[in-house]
Amino acid sequence: MTIVSRRMFNLLLGGLAAIASLTALPALAAEDLSKVVLRVGDQTGATRAKFEAAGLLDDVPYQIEWSVFAAAVNLHEALKADAVDIGSAADSPTVSAIAGGSKIKIVASWSNGGLGSSLIIPANSPIKTIQDLKGKTISPTTRGSVAHYLVLGVLKKAGLAQDDVKLAFLNPSDASAAFQAGSIDAWATWGIYKARSIGTLKATVLIDGPGINTGNGVLSATDKALSDPAKVAAIADFSARTDRAYKWSKENKEAYLDYYAAFTKQDKATVESLYPDEAAFERTPIDDAFVASLQNVFETWKEAGVLSGDVNLADYVYRGLPTN
Repeated sequence: MTIVSRRMFNLLLGGLAAIASLTALPALAAEDLSKVVLRVGDQTGATRAKFEAAGLLDDVPYQIEWSVFAAAVNLHEALKADAVDIGSAADSPTVSAIAGGSKIKIVASWSNGGLGSSLIIPANSPIKTIQDLKGKTISPTTRGSVAHYLVLGVLKKAGLAQDDVKLAFLNPSDASAAFQAGSIDAWATWGIYKARSIGTLKATVLIDGPGINTGNGVLSATDKALSDPAKVAAIADFSARTDRAYKWSKENKEAYLDYYAAFTKQDKATVESLYPDEAAFERTPIDDAFVASLQNVFETWKEAGVLSGDVNLADYVYRGLPTN
């Protein structure tokens, strides 16, 4: 390369760099989060409580507007109505919401291998095996929930059809009351409801989710929120705080148990038995394998007659969320 051509090359590089810096200005401005209000849907209030316990709300550069919902179905109704920007739920109710026309995309995922959701039975129940469920009344909690997905998998595993049992779809509070009253024989549930039933009612776990449920907990955002670069930056920050919250749980077991015992109003011995459900969570990539897993969830719902039609779940994942 001659001296002249080298100078021209350097000038060209300089010009390109200048153009790049100018085009980057709007993006930098969009990342000013001081005026962002991120509306977060929170199942049972557990996310906010854990963030507070872990000290993860002390330095948030944007405002969080929290809304609490009893279950995933209620959270997804709020997402569909554009009442919140983001919310976390298991993959199975999220797929149900997408198939129902919700304009959302999955932006992040964490998995614990299927732990967390369980089919529980009352103390001193005559039910000993999943085959004993034949002729019994089971509440899968709400239709399309992760607990419903678990029940379908359990019945299949036991060689039973849906007609072999009576399914009583109830919201979590009503299911809890029915379980306590003895009007249902088994209840598929999760989280705080599972903790309280085991702690207060001495319920026992008939079967857990591993091998049936994926264990994927996903963060979804509305298309409207994802069209705002500043909100995307805030969502990326929120997902990073979720990572830090799970890390805090793993590295501070006693502090986590103190928080969760207070939150669920149970003794530490009860919540300690549930600690492995929490400690197993890891961030998982939003990749082709994840999309295939979502598609399999949809096909399972179709096979059970819960959903119909065709949905390409690849169209409902957002792969551009920064992870650093």
